[in-house]
Amino acid sequence: MRLGYNTNGLSDHRWDQALELMAAVGYQSVAITIDHHCLNPFSPKLIDDVNRMRRLLDRYRLTSVVETGARFLLNPRQKHEPTLVSPTESERAGRIDFLRRCIDIAHDLGASAVSCWSGVLRNDAPAEDVWARLTSSLPGVLDYAGTKGLRLAFEPEPGMFIEKLDQFRELNERLGRDDLGLTLDIGHVHCVEEGAIADHILAWREKLLNVHIEDMVRGVHEHLRFGAGTIDFPPVIRALQASGYSGGVHVELSRHSHMAPEVLRESFEFLSGLLKAES
Repeated sequence: MRLGYNTNGLSDHRWDQALELMAAVGYQSVAITIDHHCLNPFSPKLIDDVNRMRRLLDRYRLTSVVETGARFLLNPRQKHEPTLVSPTESERAGRIDFLRRCIDIAHDLGASAVSCWSGVLRNDAPAEDVWARLTSSLPGVLDYAGTKGLRLAFEPEPGMFIEKLDQFRELNERLGRDDLGLTLDIGHVHCVEEGAIADHILAWREKLLNVHIEDMVRGVHEHLRFGAGTIDFPPVIRALQASGYSGGVHVELSRHSHMAPEVLRESFEFLSGLLKAES
């Protein structure tokens, strides 16, 4: 596996500076959150920015995944909206268009996957109606990713319509296809799932395309610096190694941008120390 960091944790830096800082510390992968300031898909400079980022990824020998969780890129008034479970077809079409644009960017960057989630349910619609919104939205996105040689990695997110791994399993069953991969956030598993994190990693090894990592307290969805939560990390690292996972393990601390250089190095030292101890 390759240690990585999410650009959303360096939002006070230019993205070229962010990549330079990651590489200088020793990271080998980057999770690129598409946002206003980072490969904005609606910018007239997008092609030039993507080409420049591809050159920097090559220079720093960074692999990459593309993340689609920008807070206010699509709607300046409401975080993360619209989503794949928004009430109207036109709203969902806006999210689908965004995901297709992110797939194009990922293809041009040589990224390995595009990560996404369901979204928060913001009305009182019956569950079956919401399932229908989601399962009618995803197939076209999956098909489009396939034409670009990419995989979609779905992330269960606390507070969203799909927040647990059992719901992700049901989503796969309802879709009736096997090309939807998984983004597994270690903190999210600790927050909302029963049982050991390691057991969930091993159970989902065949679907695992992308990993997020941070500390967290059980039952509280707050991304914390390593050591500030209650996760026992050595079994997590051992499970990732035993699973054969070889992709990026990306630190996700989006609320720590104001101290990014410190947290960037601190996180690398913590994780690389674990890898050495478990090797």
